[in-house]
Amino acid sequence: MTLGLVEERTKGTEPDHRVEFKEGVELLKNEYPEKALVRLRRAFEGDKSNPYYMSFLGLSMARAGEKWEQAAELCETAVQLKRKEIKFHLNLVEVYALAGQREEALHTLDYAAKLFGGDGRLKRARSKLQKRGAPVLPFFGRTHFLNRELGKLRHRILKRLGK
Repeated sequence: MTLGLVEERTKGTEPDHRVEFKEGVELLKNEYPEKALVRLRRAFEGDKSNPYYMSFLGLSMARAGEKWEQAAELCETAVQLKRKEIKFHLNLVEVYALAGQREEALHTLDYAAKLFGGDGRLKRARSKLQKRGAPVLPFFGRTHFLNRELGKLRHRILKRLGK
């Protein structure tokens, strides 16, 4: 029995901010960053110390094109609170990339690679950020087998030369 001072929860129900978070992440996955932003802000307001809420709110802000600095700050704080969560590092990398801070994004990826090793998600993120060289034979398309093979050879040679 309560006197109206304490809200009772039945078993199996979740606090509103957790529901908002789950819906926000789902909207973010389905590429609705503006709609996700509303839900993730509500979740964050429900628990401002939750690094998951911080990280995904920052990511949704960046995807929606809002306040790059604040988005990066939220993601950076989440990484500091929970360094062993790879998704926080990936969210921060994406925020930096969306904000046009490519070097910061690469630096964050290097740091994450030291922590997590050769995780495939980190490798995919790096390949998206790295600048591609021009095709070796520009009169053929980028996907032509000669350009692909010569490009691989060029890559190996430049890697050996340390460039």
